[in-house]
Amino acid sequence: MSSKKASTKGIRYSDAQKQEIVDFVVKFNSENGRGGQSEAAKKFNISQLTIATWLKKSGVKKASKKAAAVKTAKAPKVPKAAKAAKAASVSSSGSLQTKLNSLVTLNNQIAKLETELASLKSKFAAIKASL
Repeated sequence: MSSKKASTKGIRYSDAQKQEIVDFVVKFNSENGRGGQSEAAKKFNISQLTIATWLKKSGVKKASKKAAAVKTAKAPKVPKAAKAAKAASVSSSGSLQTKLNSLVTLNNQIAKLETELASLKSKFAAIKASL
């Protein structure tokens, strides 16, 4: 009576294979908001825990439920000024008050970003001078 013992060694994945799966998850999440990890687990027959570990090591943040609701990607963050500009262009057919509110909002954001830019330039100059 011979019994075969199940192998305790797992599959070893190359860095390229890991990156392919991480890229799949990121792409899926950017298109659908979330669910990439589950989908990759099904597609590549790998546990979600393993994929989660690879995502964490690669620096990918988890997709949130909020992101799924609005179906936004976690990829490049859009500056608030750009969002406001888009909102202003969308509301360009709105009332005069709506347009004025959009202008005030944009002006405030521009002023805030210019202040931040000046601060960054100052820090840059200080570090450059110390070289």
